[in-house]
Amino acid sequence: MRALAAALLVLALAACGFQLRGTAELPFDTLYMPPATGGGIALDLKRNIESGTRTTVVDDPKQAQALLAFTEEAREKIILSLAATGRVREFQLRYRVGFRVHDGKGGEFVPVSTVQLTREVTFNDTEVLAKETEEQLLFRDMQFDMVQQIMRRLAAARRPKPATQ
Repeated sequence: MRALAAALLVLALAACGFQLRGTAELPFDTLYMPPATGGGIALDLKRNIESGTRTTVVDDPKQAQALLAFTEEAREKIILSLAATGRVREFQLRYRVGFRVHDGKGGEFVPVSTVQLTREVTFNDTEVLAKETEEQLLFRDMQFDMVQQIMRRLAAARRPKPATQ
């Protein structure tokens, strides 16, 4: 009876499709990224590419098979609702990143794309410092999510077709 239960358990685990994430396969071996400035998304993305793929990030665009360019990176704080007294009750945090990946010869691995994430946060005048810290943590979490979304888009990219003349 125990052997049957163990066999059923092994079959159930094998059938569920669980497998470790492993490394992502990117359609290029070398990638050039602009230098990271100000602790933005570039540094986190570079670390993820170097640790989670076989792709090498190079410092010279001439040595790269693909060039990643950021077209925008914006963090916004929008008022969602006001109390009857006119004080802010809720904010919406928005984090938007635009990017493209090309081969430098007119081919596009990933055309110009924009990814936007939003989070809602309540606000209380009596907890200003705590809410500022919460906002910073939410933006950091959004940046982590943004890196994961960009990594998925890079993994889904296809090698551009050679230009025909």
